[in-house]
Amino acid sequence: MDAPRFQEIISSEEELRELLGFPSELVVRKQLSALDEHCYNFIAHSPFLLLGTASADGHYDVSPRGDAPGFVQVLDEKTLLIPERPGNRRLDSLRNILQTSAVGLLFLIPGVEEILRVNGRAQIIRDRALLERMEAQGKLPLVAIALEVEECFMHCAKAAKRSHLWDPTTWPERTVIPSLGRILVEQIHPANTSVADMDAYLEESYRKRLY
Repeated sequence: MDAPRFQEIISSEEELRELLGFPSELVVRKQLSALDEHCYNFIAHSPFLLLGTASADGHYDVSPRGDAPGFVQVLDEKTLLIPERPGNRRLDSLRNILQTSAVGLLFLIPGVEEILRVNGRAQIIRDRALLERMEAQGKLPLVAIALEVEECFMHCAKAAKRSHLWDPTTWPERTVIPSLGRILVEQIHPANTSVADMDAYLEESYRKRLY
């Protein structure tokens, strides 16, 4: 039998707290049960979010969503609407929402090191009047994610500062990562498809199928 890969595994919150401590009163109190004016403002300026979901059998997924700043609609202090734009049709997030409804969001704004975190329960809706509020490029989303906010809070800038996330002088050259076309060809080996063919297909998709 192979030896365990890890020798010292933490298995309780008590162990974690002994090592890492407890949050300050400020950190505890910053968690809100509803959106406030600062959350509204952050969402209005955010063009990009990360959507975390979980399936009933314990599989997890994080998926990006992005559009013009303010693409997420705030209906009221407890309700957000996220348009579902055309994607790869895997429907990972949507299938998970159907199963458990649990959702976690991270809102990002380019150049802003702080992040807004929002957690809650979601439904998939297709109310015409609400979809019309999220029209883009003359097209309505076919469905939207309606999130009932359970908790929200600002996350400090430590991770962004440590990573120099928004400092362009630290960014690598684009060429360190191959094109997605090359990656896909080398991963799945599609028949009679060159890297140039795959790159061209993806570029056409970006031009014609964003909305």
